[in-house]
Amino acid sequence: MTKSLVTGANGFVGSAVVRCLLNANHEVRCLVRPGSDRRNLCKLPVELLEGDLRSVESLKPAVSGCDNLFHLAADYRLWVSDPETMYDINVKGTQALIIASAEAGMKRMVYTSSVATLGTNVDGNSANEESPSSLKSMTGHYKRSKFIAEQIVKKITNEQKLPLVIVNPSTPIGPRDIKPTPTGRIVVDTLSGRMPAYVNTGLNVAHVDDIAYGHLLAYRHGKPGERYILGGENMTLLQILQTIDEIQGKQTRRLNLPIGLVLPAAWLMEKMAVVTKVEPRATLDSVRMARKIMFFSSEKAVRELGYQYRPSANALEDAMKWFQANGYCG
Repeated sequence: MTKSLVTGANGFVGSAVVRCLLNANHEVRCLVRPGSDRRNLCKLPVELLEGDLRSVESLKPAVSGCDNLFHLAADYRLWVSDPETMYDINVKGTQALIIASAEAGMKRMVYTSSVATLGTNVDGNSANEESPSSLKSMTGHYKRSKFIAEQIVKKITNEQKLPLVIVNPSTPIGPRDIKPTPTGRIVVDTLSGRMPAYVNTGLNVAHVDDIAYGHLLAYRHGKPGERYILGGENMTLLQILQTIDEIQGKQTRRLNLPIGLVLPAAWLMEKMAVVTKVEPRATLDSVRMARKIMFFSSEKAVRELGYQYRPSANALEDAMKWFQANGYCG
């Protein structure tokens, strides 16, 4: 039986990847931070090992004896009071882990990047793996840290001829979003009647389990050094909200807010967050990102990996059911 190390295994996408690997008869070791929330791994037949991407010493026992690496761990926040921590985890930690995995003789590695590192088209057409981007075009510390990390991973892969494949998931939706993610919060707020307005933006929405299976396909069929977008359907924010309403069997009239009106509110929320140390519901970076229509194509993954994705309405409905069943919609 092949043994795979999964970092970020207790997270939203990470735990879906763990389930997918178990179904494919992989033996799974999960690298988790001390004190982290492990509800997503409850009762799963996995090996838990505590460690931290900021501690090189904890990475060596993690990679030892494993055949494959699925590196999903990342500091994903759209507002940070301590950006240095994010770069330590997403950039330096990723570099240290890839090097440790290479030294351990891993047969296959899948690095989870993000569509955040890719360019977008101003005309709203779908971008792909070749759409040009640059560090200068990255909005916020999360995007910048993931962009830098992906460049480092590519460099190490090419120089050392590593058996490493990069995947770029879009916006995951579905069950077990315990945090929840920013997009999960949109679902929760809509269900709770707290989304009276919207801005003109767009996202690529994919079921978290489809993205997880895409990781397995990348492991099986991906070409080393290549990257693959794992996405779903392109939807405007209004379409997402309307789909949630339709699933509930209701209609809601909402106000279309210009980005310029939202920015001052996000600025105020960030100032309050500096005092409270609680992540604001809206951030300047998230509002600036909303200026872009973040539509992407998974055609390459479909063609080369055999990737498939279900309708976005299914992903939203599964997320809704899970949030409602777990008491998120007060």
